[in-house]
Amino acid sequence: MTEVPNGTETDAISVHNFSEKILEQLVHFHVMKMSGGFFLWVGSAPVLSNLAVSMSSRYDSMPLSTLVMGDPSNTTPNSLAQRLAKKTNKQVFVSYSLPMTESSLSLLVENRIKKELELHPEHF
Repeated sequence: MTEVPNGTETDAISVHNFSEKILEQLVHFHVMKMSGGFFLWVGSAPVLSNLAVSMSSRYDSMPLSTLVMGDPSNTTPNSLAQRLAKKTNKQVFVSYSLPMTESSLSLLVENRIKKELELHPEHF
């Protein structure tokens, strides 16, 4: 928590970056932790090609999820945001900017994110 001049407290935004070579491709991960949620960018080049958001709902066991921008035929950002929101019980924004050439790549990427979440939960 950070003290602001009027005496109230606010959560600061923190940033966490990590990279991993997955299926011969260097994948970069960028996490911005915010109050009540986080933004996760996954990619191999600095591009924001899509953005999905997901959050828990008291009316459904599966979190709500929607694509804010990008190609609606690419369901990866939506489904990843939804699974991470369910796992963390936080609001999650996801941008997934990797080519969809290898079907197992997205599963390996998600496993790497879950591993990072277990190793460093303070960054999410």
